[in-house]
Amino acid sequence: MTTPPSPSGAERTDGSSVRIGALVPLTRPGWIEAGQHLLAGLELAVRDVNDAGGIVGRPLELVVRDTAADPQRAAEAVDELARLGVAALAGEYHSVVARAAAARADALGLPFLCSSAVLDALTEQPTEWVARLAPAQSHGWQIYADFLLGAGHSRIAVAAQPSVYWASGARILLDYLAPRGGTVFELDMSALTPTALCDELVDHRATALLLLVGHPEPAVSIVKSVRRDQRLAEIMIGAPAGQPEFAEWARLLGDDSTAIPFLRYLPERLGPLGARVETALRERLAQAPSFVAFEGYDTVAVLAEVLRSHGADWARTAESWPRVAVEGTRGQIQFSRTPGISVWQWAWSPVQVVDRDPAEPDRFRILHAG
Repeated sequence: MTTPPSPSGAERTDGSSVRIGALVPLTRPGWIEAGQHLLAGLELAVRDVNDAGGIVGRPLELVVRDTAADPQRAAEAVDELARLGVAALAGEYHSVVARAAAARADALGLPFLCSSAVLDALTEQPTEWVARLAPAQSHGWQIYADFLLGAGHSRIAVAAQPSVYWASGARILLDYLAPRGGTVFELDMSALTPTALCDELVDHRATALLLLVGHPEPAVSIVKSVRRDQRLAEIMIGAPAGQPEFAEWARLLGDDSTAIPFLRYLPERLGPLGARVETALRERLAQAPSFVAFEGYDTVAVLAEVLRSHGADWARTAESWPRVAVEGTRGQIQFSRTPGISVWQWAWSPVQVVDRDPAEPDRFRILHAG
């Protein structure tokens, strides 16, 4: 067990900079492309903060640690960053990893602004130390369930892998759809091949298949198998967790990448700040930025404002969450206590259900908004 540093130690740095620890998946089995987008947003915001004078004249510095989708590695990174005296933690994309990081940050009393992870129970007990920008899974996935019902789907198959995150998503869908006339049946992808899954879908007379599985595999193989099975020509494939958001999805699947609705946390139209950041992110990434890149930018924008107003003391940062009011790339960011959510929550970022347009796979169609 690492001995927590004193909160006042958070104000001591090796040089004159104010440091933020960034947790990002940058190697497998982490979702590398998501990590790259998240890091691009974090780095761009740090550049903008420093161009505007930094934190009361001191430069802001990002100290990046690769979590590689490993909860233990993330917890160890939190300990290391705390010893280095970072002012706060930022980032993480994978929910199970963010949960481990949040638990460790809570134990140390180190402020953590989680960028992208959506699991409702990010910590076991309510905490003052952790806040989150991404909408809670129950909020976003209920909007997705509304979309399914509106599109006429009542027999919904869930292809799932064993995971706290996937199990939570399946339960949200079942609890929401069952009282509204929907039937949800779960198919265990640890026991089924993609071909066997197709047989199960026919037997269950499913009209929709939801991918609650990892990317690129087995998600890519499942899509290919279903799209090539003539018995399933009419079935809708969906991916509420957002696998089709990234360019790698289109590269791996080609024409099969389209018409797969997923959740995306962007407004229909970006405001002036969002449009400026989008242009800069596109240049940095050499491709269209995902919503995850905007989450990264907004994370640093919030922390910079908190650090300017309250200094780098850990306790003062944690006490500031309910007083935050920052104009982000996707709207005004404020945190509140939300029933069933254990952390300070931005309630809520914009939520869309979108898909890639079959006529133009690089273009996204908005199908539903919540």
